[in-house]
Amino acid sequence: MNRLWLSSMALALLLGPASQLRANDRPVDRVVAFGALERVDPAQVRQQVEAWLQQAGKKDADTARQLDSIWKQDRSLVERTADAIALGNPAAVKLLVEARDPSTPAPIELNPFFKDAQVPQFVRANVGLAYARALSNRRIHEEGLAVLKTFGAEHVVDPSAYLFYRAVSEHALLLKTEATRTIQRLHEEALPITPERYKTVSTLMLLDMHTWKDKDLSSIARKMENIERRLELSRGGPVTQKMQKEVIMRLDEIIKKLENQAKNQSQGKGDPNGGNCPGGGPPQGGPPNGNNPSAPAQDSGIANAGGPGHVDPLKIRKLAEEWGRLPPRERIRNLQELTQGMSPRHREAIENYFRNLAQAKR
Repeated sequence: MNRLWLSSMALALLLGPASQLRANDRPVDRVVAFGALERVDPAQVRQQVEAWLQQAGKKDADTARQLDSIWKQDRSLVERTADAIALGNPAAVKLLVEARDPSTPAPIELNPFFKDAQVPQFVRANVGLAYARALSNRRIHEEGLAVLKTFGAEHVVDPSAYLFYRAVSEHALLLKTEATRTIQRLHEEALPITPERYKTVSTLMLLDMHTWKDKDLSSIARKMENIERRLELSRGGPVTQKMQKEVIMRLDEIIKKLENQAKNQSQGKGDPNGGNCPGGGPPQGGPPNGNNPSAPAQDSGIANAGGPGHVDPLKIRKLAEEWGRLPPRERIRNLQELTQGMSPRHREAIENYFRNLAQAKR
C-alpha cells in the first residue's frame, strides 16, 4: 500500500496538469475494439491467429496441434501470440530465434520484415513486440525501439507491454522527453490493464529522469554507461566515437572550469583573504592541509579535497586514443590522476569506460 501511495504521489508531481489535459481531450464515446488500449481476450486473439494461418495456407492438422501446444504454455500472451503467428511465416521464426539467442550478434538495422506492406499489420506488430522485447532484454535498445516505432500500442495484443518496453528503450537511450510521454500513456491510457511491475518500474524511471540535469558529472556518467553498452555490443563505429568525443569535450569543460576557479582563488579573486586562511594559517581545529569542508560535497561537481585536481586537458583527449597501447602501470597512474578527488560512483564509471576502450581495441 505504501508503494502504491508513493507511486501515485510521484506521478501526480511528475505528470502535473498535462495528465488532466490529456484525459479531458479523450473522446467520451471511444469504441472498445481489438486495437484499443483495453485488455484483449486470449480467445479472440487465437481466432485472429487461426484466421492468419488459414490465409497463409497453414490450416492443417499438424499446425493445429502446434498451435494447441503453444497456447497451453505458461507464457505471456505476447510470446504465445508471436510464436503462434510464426507457424505461418518462416521469416518470423528466424527473427524471433535470433532475437532471443544471446550468442547471436545484435542487428545493425531495421529488418525489412517490419516494413513489408504485404505482411498484415497484425502479424508485423505482434511479432515485432516479441522481437523488441527480446532485444530489450539483451540491452539492444536502438533496433528494438526502431521496430516499436513501426506500429502503435493499439495494434498489439498487450498495449501495456508495448508502452513499457518502448519506455525502457527510450530511457536507456537518454530520450527523456520521449520516455516521459510514453510513460504518461502507460499510466493514463493503459492503466486498467497495466501489471503492477510495469507501474512500479515506470514510476522509478520517471523519478530518475526528474533528477537528470544537463552538463553535470551525472549526465557524463550516463553517457559513459551508454557508450559501454554499445562497446559490449561491438558497436565501436562512428556513432560511438562521436559520443566518446562529446564526453571528452564535456570533461575538458569541467576541468577548465575547475582550473579557472582554482586560479582565481590563488590570485585572491572573490576571496578577502587572498586565497589563504585567516591569519595565514589553517582553520582552527582543522587539519594542516586546509581540507575542512563546511558542507558535504555535491554530486554534480568534482571534489577537490583529496588533491590538487589539475589535469592537462590535452592529456585527457590523448588518453582515450592511446589507452589500448599503454602498459598496465601507465594506465593505473593515468586513471589515478584523472579520477583523483571524484566521488566513488563517477570514478567507477570513468574507470569502466577506459577499460571498455581497451577491450574494444583488442
